[in-house]
Formats: sequence, structure tokens, C-alpha cells
Amino acid sequence: MNGTDFLNDKQLLDVLCYTSDATAVHIAEDAKIQYANDAMLRVWGKGEEVLGKSLEDALPELKGQPFIDMFKRVWNEGITIKGKETPANLLIDGELKTFYFDFEYRAIKNGNDKTVCILHTAKDVTENYLRREQVQDLTEELRATNEELLAANEEIRAANEEITAANEEIIASNEELSESQRELEELYRNLSESNSYFRSMVKQAPVGICIIRAADLLIQDVNDAYLELVGKQREEFAEKTIWEAVPEAAAMYAPIMENVIETGIPFVGKEHELLLIRDGVPENVFVDFVYEPMLIEGTVQAIMVLGIEVSDKVLARRSVEVMEERIRLAVEAAEIGTFDLDLKKGTMLTSDRFDSIFGFGEHVNWGQYAGVIHRDDQHIREEAHKEAVASGRLFYEVRVVYADESIHWIRVQGKVYYDPEDKAERILGTLLDITRFKSLEQQKDDFISIASHELKTPVTSLKASLQLLERLKGDTSSPLVPRLIDQSLKSMTKISTLIDDLLNVNRTKETQFKLKRTNFNVSEMLEACCSHIRLAGKYSLVLEGDKELSIYADEHAIDQVVVNFVNNAVKYAPDSLEIILKIEKVDNAVKISVRDTGPGVEESKIPYLFDRYYQAESSGFNKSGLGLGLYISAEIIRKHGGQIGVDSVKGEGSTFWFTIPQ
Repeated sequence: MNGTDFLNDKQLLDVLCYTSDATAVHIAEDAKIQYANDAMLRVWGKGEEVLGKSLEDALPELKGQPFIDMFKRVWNEGITIKGKETPANLLIDGELKTFYFDFEYRAIKNGNDKTVCILHTAKDVTENYLRREQVQDLTEELRATNEELLAANEEIRAANEEITAANEEIIASNEELSESQRELEELYRNLSESNSYFRSMVKQAPVGICIIRAADLLIQDVNDAYLELVGKQREEFAEKTIWEAVPEAAAMYAPIMENVIETGIPFVGKEHELLLIRDGVPENVFVDFVYEPMLIEGTVQAIMVLGIEVSDKVLARRSVEVMEERIRLAVEAAEIGTFDLDLKKGTMLTSDRFDSIFGFGEHVNWGQYAGVIHRDDQHIREEAHKEAVASGRLFYEVRVVYADESIHWIRVQGKVYYDPEDKAERILGTLLDITRFKSLEQQKDDFISIASHELKTPVTSLKASLQLLERLKGDTSSPLVPRLIDQSLKSMTKISTLIDDLLNVNRTKETQFKLKRTNFNVSEMLEACCSHIRLAGKYSLVLEGDKELSIYADEHAIDQVVVNFVNNAVKYAPDSLEIILKIEKVDNAVKISVRDTGPGVEESKIPYLFDRYYQAESSGFNKSGLGLGLYISAEIIRKHGGQIGVDSVKGEGSTFWFTIPQ
């Protein structure tokens, strides 16, 4: 495997197990993108068109930034490079913006210690970074105030020293003493103003702030926003430690605060879930907060807690995620393809199912999708899109032609979205494969056409015979009466046969057709069947084979299959006056066959004889019927667990047979 080969599926899964954040997989020195999950594509502000491109081609704005060189080092040296809150300039929606990321470029090696790909994970921490910057600015102001306080204290000490010196020289230095007193008053005034400014800033801050003394965790100050966050009254914080005021949070967060006091390192919590007793009611809430140490001369003197509730944001996001998952599952269960068409850019994002329905194994451009629509249906698509721009709704059904020349039907539905100037800018929609539906619809139309045609002839004949009988009802001696009655009976028999075929097709459905199995002798059943053929006297039914064989089956249904075979022999081989019925044992089954010596069946038609509505035409004959007899017979034998078939040699006759397991 050379350095630029794509990974196989197993290798790719092995790589992806390293991370749960925004993830991409790159290969080769130019960091070609083999895989990027949805989170990474959102970070880049790109779609799946970047797959297969080098990082520089996919994100040209990275040129001149350090990341491309980092990828080269990771690939060539087989190392891992990490970054915390690293700035990156990305082109999002046509605007170059600066974001901050925690990232890792990890070289993934094979058994030969050779780099095969780079696992790229990233987490957008821009919001936290900017928030912390704001907090740090506030902290810097607080620190500056503290420094002013320290300076003031130093000045006070200096003033005291001057006062001491002045006392020693009090008589000679009254003016100096007075000046020193004025300076001292000024310093105290400044200190008081600084303290008031700090407290005012805490009180008016838009986030909850609580100042806690590090030595004993006693609460020094707290603003209204913090009281609202924890659901407490101000008197509940008076002269209390933080964990006395908020005991429900102590178990989880007391160790964290102690660590901040010991190390002087701030702690930042994002979307932490915790239980708070607010106004006496337990509530689960989500908060973003910071434990910021306040240092004087390198020692943590206090902890400033900054917190803000983000429950609504978290719950809203989770609700959206649940809804998206439900929609995804519903779409997948319905085997629906989805698409997002940008009308202004002429680009389209599609689901895998969408690509599959159009006959593609991967995403292609909009023009290629449109190109596989049947040329006779192109105008339907074009007119539907024009109508959609005006009405806001897209709907059409067309045929598509796959690479193997097979034809498939699709149904496209969508909604048009407009820009502020009321111009169509995108269409979101679904795609459904309706090939089977169209096939069933065609079968229904064919069935109605065949049934109408086949019923029309005997009904017309019966009507004509009855009309003539109506005229002759007073003349029963007319020689036409017996002929008309016979013709009427034949027409009724034909109608009954057609109706039986229709009913039998319905009965063969799995939920309706129930076998009534009994043990019976096959030869006795064959001797008794086909009485209508035997009584006519024209054809001879000859029984051959093992007459002792019995089977466990539905005798009426098996009789129906044999009658159908014999009727076909009479219909398609009228000159074969001897029809052979044969019984034999084959392996663990009984085989029953009906053989004629007629013209036989063309080899090309044999595979279709047992299909619904199929009719084989013997040379010189155009037989009527619904083409359901052999289909019904095949269904009966299938439900018995047997097999059915035909052996035929052109010009020598045909043998229709079936087997029933013993």
C-alpha cells in the first residue's frame, strides 16, 4: 500500500474510533481529504464537494497559515501535533472570519510504522475564547484596581512613616504634617472610590458574579444575577461560606474550587448540568461558569465565580437533535431520498438514497442527475420546475435510465424557498422510487383490459342466444331452440370459467388461500377427474404408473391443477386425441404429469408459461382466456412445497408436471 492509497472500510473505522468531535481523515503529504464528518464540514463551512481534494484546494484561505505545513510534518515525521485555542482564518459564506480551535493532527501508522493517514479532530472554542477574553478583561480591570489598592496601601505606609517623622519634628514641621494629612485623606478617598467602582461593576454585570474569600470560602460579595441563577435570597448568603449557601453543588464543585485555590489556574465549565434548589424546588439546569482566581503577590486571595444559565439553549439544541434524528429515521425507513438544490449557484446536496435511486453510486453534479431522465420525459421535469418557481411547490413523475439501460420511475416533490426580493433561491425536497407502484398499476390496467375483452365475447354470444330464444319462446318445436340453449350453456360455462379464474387468483393470496390436506390415493383422484372431457367422448385419458401411491395434500386443489393441464392439452393440442396421465415416485416426492402429442411449446415461451396473464399461442390457434390457469396451478403447488414445470419438444408434444412431497 503506497502513501496515497485510500483506506479500506475496516481501517477507516479503526481511525474514527479515536474521536467523537469534528473529525476528518487525510492522506498524503498534501492532506487530501478522504473523509469528513458533518461536524467538520460545518467547521469548514463546506459541503461534501471537498472530499477527495487536498486541504489547500478545499480551503484556499489556509494558504499562508501554519496548518498546511503542520500536516506535512505529521505525514513525513509520523508525529502528533496539538493546538489549544489556535486562531484560524476561514472563509464562511464568502466572509473571512477568525475562529479559535482545540485541534489534533495525529499520524496513524500501519504495522510497518509507516504513516497511512492523518486523523484530524477539531473543536470550535471560539465562543469560550471570546467569553474568557471578556472575563480576562474584567479580571484585568479588577487586578488593576487591586494594584491601585496596594499602591494606596504603600502610600499610606509611606504617609505613616512621614507622620512618624513629622511627629519627631512636630514643632518644626506643622506645615508638612498638614500636607501629609491632606495627602492621606486623598488616598483614602481614592481607595473608597475604587472600592465603590468595583462593587458597582459587580452589581451591574450581565452575568452572575460571586466573590469568595480563598482562606475560608466566606462569601464577600454577590450580585443579583448570581442570586437569580442559584434561586436564593440575599440574606441566605450573608456571613456564610459558598457551600453553606449552595450545599447541593458542594459534592461536585468543591474539589474543583480547592484545586483553583491551590494552583491559581482558572477553571472553565461549559454547559455543566447540575441540580439546584431554587426557591425551594429542585431543578436540573445547565450553566456556563468560570472559577477565576484573584491573586495578590502571587497568592490566591479570592475566587471570582462568573456564571450564566444556558438551559434554554441546551434543551433547544437537544430538541432539534432529537427531531433531526426522528426525521432521519423516518426518511431511511421510507427509503426516501432527499436533496437541497441551490437555484442561484446551480449546486445540489443529496442523500445516499437519492444518488442510489438515480442509479449513481456517489454524488454527482446537478446536470448529471438531470441527464439520466428519459429523453421523452425531459419536458415534464422542465415544466414542473417552471411551475414550482411560480407556485412554490415542485411535483413530477418521470422515468430515469440506469447505466444498464433499465428503466425506473421516480417521484420528485419539493418546496421552493425565496430570498427577500421574492426570487426563488433553493428547493428542499424528497425523491421516491415508484417503479414497483407503476408496475402494479400497469398490471391492473392490463388485467382490466384482458378481463373486459375476454368477458365481452361470451356475454355478447349469450345475449344474442337469449334474444333469439325470446323470439322463439312460443315455438318450442323450432330446431333452433336446442342449438340456442346449447350455445347459451357454452357461453355461461365460459363466463363461469373466467370468473372462477379471477376468484382463484384472489384465493391464492397468502392470507386467504388455506389448504385442506387429507391422505388420498392419486390414481383414484385421476380416474375421477376431468369428467367433462371423458363425457365428450372425443379424447381418451390414459392412466399410467404406480397406482398405489398416496399423498397428503388438498385433493380439490390438486384436482384443479390436473384439470387445468388436461384443458390446456385439449386447447393447444386439439389433434392429440390420447392424453397420458402418469404417476411416479421421484426421490421423496410423487410426480404427476400430463402428456400430449401436439405441436409442443416454443422453447422461448416456456419460462413465461406460469406467469400471471401469460397465454401461449399454438401455431394456427389464437386461444382466449385470462392466462391465469397455469399461474393459479403454480401457486397451488408452491403452497404444497412442491415443484411445477413443463418439458416440450417442438412438433413432438408437451409434458406438464408437478411434484408433491410425501
